[in-house]
Amino acid sequence: MQIKDNPWRGKGLPEDALPDIPWPSTDAEAPRALLARCPAAGATPLEETTGFGPAVWIKDERGRMNLGSFKALGAAYVIAHEAQEAMRTSGSEDMMRSLEGRTYVTASAGNHGLSVAAGAAIFGARAVIYLAAPVPESFADRLRARGAEVVRAGDHYEASMEAAQNATEENGWTLLSDSSWPGYTELPHRLMEGYLAMAAEAAEQMTVQAGAPPTHILLQAGVGGLAGACAAHFREVWGDGPRIIVVEPEAAPALFDSIEAGEFTATEGPVSSMGRLDCKEASLIALKGLARDADAFALISDEEAAAVLPELAALGFDTSESGGAGLAAMTHLGLSGDARVLCILSEGPAE
Repeated sequence: MQIKDNPWRGKGLPEDALPDIPWPSTDAEAPRALLARCPAAGATPLEETTGFGPAVWIKDERGRMNLGSFKALGAAYVIAHEAQEAMRTSGSEDMMRSLEGRTYVTASAGNHGLSVAAGAAIFGARAVIYLAAPVPESFADRLRARGAEVVRAGDHYEASMEAAQNATEENGWTLLSDSSWPGYTELPHRLMEGYLAMAAEAAEQMTVQAGAPPTHILLQAGVGGLAGACAAHFREVWGDGPRIIVVEPEAAPALFDSIEAGEFTATEGPVSSMGRLDCKEASLIALKGLARDADAFALISDEEAAAVLPELAALGFDTSESGGAGLAAMTHLGLSGDARVLCILSEGPAE
């Protein structure tokens, strides 16, 4: 594992590095209020385990809204927000049909697509999900079961995203990405706001169960939306106390390299077994927030990510290399027995 301290901690990147990019939201009450209207939107558990030496609290997202990952809080929340606004402007009293005629399109390497598909189906919209060749057909079948149309495009995530953008322009659809770039920030900013519901739950549960803030927080990152939202909220709640470490695959060091360069940097690398985290370009909103809020950035190998899975399974936390990446990195930190560690188990086992 490689790990580097963040030289931009507390101040963020230079002003000219990310012009016109907003900071991550810290308003957890907005998504919590809207999500509370969903019967499936109950809180997920925070489980303590001492199987790793220091006490570790694991926020278990495998059952989130019956979609299997934290991503359920993102795109589905954005679509619910748009449904609410459409109902208000139209004067309709039927929120469940307020987005009829709307098509949402995205590229996905995993759970984001499920969230788009589920949200669209609930509110009467159509979902079109672009998948790159390496994404398993079993996942495509899960999307179809949620009512989405699946289109295969390209050999990697970035190619499928380009295809999704082209389809958006050609058809007048709504692009709903979990990443952000210049000129495209409004929807991904709201999507990251949805993740604050999970962060707020974790902070409240940690306070009750541990009686003190964590000393260390490990947050895995692909484009960085989960990590950026959580880090912003945890700083709001706990201040500078916890050491926040962002974990990426060494094959996709999008945030790691950008922090080192002091500006957004696109990366290249082989395909990683951490498929949900295998993103070569960071979301600019997440990069801006994490440059300010994270203490360090770490890279782990596919082998290091896989090595922790049997131990997690033995403790009842079956997950994938992506879902357990933060815990995998934690095992290499050499933490003392009095450390209090918070990690996110972001998804269930790979299919």
